Amino acid sequence: MVNLIGTYECKVDTKGRLMVPSALKKQLMPMLQEGFVIKRAVFQHCLELYPMEEWNKLMQRMNKLNRFKKKNNDFIRRFTAGVKTVEVDGNGRLLIPKDLVGFAGITKEIVLSSAINIVEIWDKDKYEEAIEAASDDFADLAEEVMGNDDFDVDGVS
Repeated sequence: MVNLIGTYECKVDTKGRLMVPSALKKQLMPMLQEGFVIKRAVFQHCLELYPMEEWNKLMQRMNKLNRFKKKNNDFIRRFTAGVKTVEVDGNGRLLIPKDLVGFAGITKEIVLSSAINIVEIWDKDKYEEAIEAASDDFADLAEEVMGNDDFDVDGVS
């Protein structure tokens, strides 16, 4: 199970390349050989970077969907729209495909934010807006999502 930690600010060049911060690269080291999948996020205008192992687990779940149901086919098509495989090169750079740069509105400054087993890639301004927009509701959201009495939590606060 991948468990990534941290939020990192960095820059992307005009070709869409970013230098993976060393602290994040160290965490991704065991996954560099297999590569990654990058895709559009479902709920936000950001990108999601999946280690190949995590992507394959997700695809196993999706492959169980009945494709003779239109909703399932529509979901699969939309979920996988723009999906690309990417690698971190020998210099520690990752190339974001141009269509995905456009989708996420990435300019020059970006934020790489760990989201448990994936990395979200945000335009810095959009990331700050998303964090700010969620701050008012976060206490209620935390209670709703994590406050379930049936949820076994070992002192998480």
